[in-house]
Order: sequence, then structure tokens, then C-alpha cells
Amino acid sequence: MPYPHSFEQVLTFYGVVVGSKIGFYSGDPSKITADCALLKPALFPSVPRLYNRIYTTLKSKLDAQKGCSGWLARHALEAKLFYARRDGTSTHSCYDKIIFKKMAALLGGNVRFMITGSAPIDSQVLDLLKVCFCCPFMEGYGLTETSGGSGVTHPNDPVTGHVGGPLPCVKWRFKDIEAMGYTHKDKPYPRGELLMKGTAVTTGYYKSADKTAEAFDEEGWFLTGDICQVYPNGSVKIIDRSKNIFKLA
Repeated sequence: MPYPHSFEQVLTFYGVVVGSKIGFYSGDPSKITADCALLKPALFPSVPRLYNRIYTTLKSKLDAQKGCSGWLARHALEAKLFYARRDGTSTHSCYDKIIFKKMAALLGGNVRFMITGSAPIDSQVLDLLKVCFCCPFMEGYGLTETSGGSGVTHPNDPVTGHVGGPLPCVKWRFKDIEAMGYTHKDKPYPRGELLMKGTAVTTGYYKSADKTAEAFDEEGWFLTGDICQVYPNGSVKIIDRSKNIFKLA
């Protein structure tokens, strides 16, 4: 990510705080696997644009295998996807050694956690990468105004397509947007605009009192502009925008 981006800054600062090693890729996205082979990262954070490319590469290799090896690879994939979607399991005592070890080597073979953010990611992409790289794959959510990540999925959550619940640095609440048909009374899940408050939330925009006033309600809650639905376990799925803005993946 560009270094002014909040996702990149938070990850870099966190790495410094906890005393981890930080690797910087060579600058050529097409050589990312060669960089990873040298670095052997334990944490691999990235964005859907890159993950989609990795997904396409892995899927094409799996589909290209024929005969007995092709049958075994597809059977192993189906088995791991079943367990991943059932209870969040990302490893298998047998198939990882004979099938997925080679795939995990694309990112150095040492990845223990993967995380995505900054844009939505397709559930199929997330599920496949989770089982191919044999590690938890978390999806985070946040904004520049909230100092980056404000929510993240649990490492072993079997359900994808949502952004988890709030991190300890923020509180979440939801505002009815009746003009768009989103309210807390909606069935089967309550829906509304996500609002945030906490130590990670900005106090305002620099020398822009009018923009600051537009971004907060009368109680000081930051208006994210994201419409969400809330699942019974407290996790949240982003489904729409209340503001006239679009975001590229």
C-alpha cells in the first residue's frame, strides 16, 4: 500500500511497537512471490487486488491438474473447504503435507496469519486462500478517520463476508436511515449507518470546521457513511453507503 494509507501506517507502526521484523517488497507486484521466498513472512497483510491475483494463479494451477493428481487435489480442496466453513479449521494433517505445502511456499511457507482490508473481498477468494496457505485469514474494517482498523473478524470464524466486531479502541452504534429503508427494526437483521466513538477516532479535520461538523452527530459520534447489518453474534456486514461516494477495489 502507499505509505500515506492508514492501513499501511498502522501495520508498520504496530510492527515497530511489538518488535517484529518488517520486510518491504522490491516494488514490482509481479515479483511478490520471489520477495516472499526470501523474507518468509509470518504475517502477510495485503489488499483484495493482490489477493485476487494470487487466487487466480492458484485456481488455474488446481484446475490444470489432470488424472489422479488432479482428482486428489480437488478432493483435498473440497475437504478443507468443508471443514473451514464448518468450524474455521484451516489445516489438515494429511493434505497439507502432500498438496498444500507447495502452495504455501508461494508466500515463503511460513505464513501464520493473513489479513485483508481497505476494500471488500469475495468470500470464495478468502476461503480458498485460507485453506491453500493453511492459516487463519482475517478481514478488517476501518477508515482514515478512525486511525485504520476498527473491526476485524475472529481468526477461527467459519463465516466469511463480514468484517467482525469492534476493536477495544472504539464503540459502535447504528443510526436508522429511514429514507433508504434501513432501520434497527429490519428483519432478519437490524440495519443502519455505522457510527463510531473512541480514542482512535479523529477529533476533526484540519482547519475545516464545516467538514468536521458534517462528520459528527450532536453527541460526538463519527458518521462513517457505511450501511451495515448486524448478525446475532455482533459481527457486522457492510451492505451499502449513505453518502454519495464510490470506492474502487
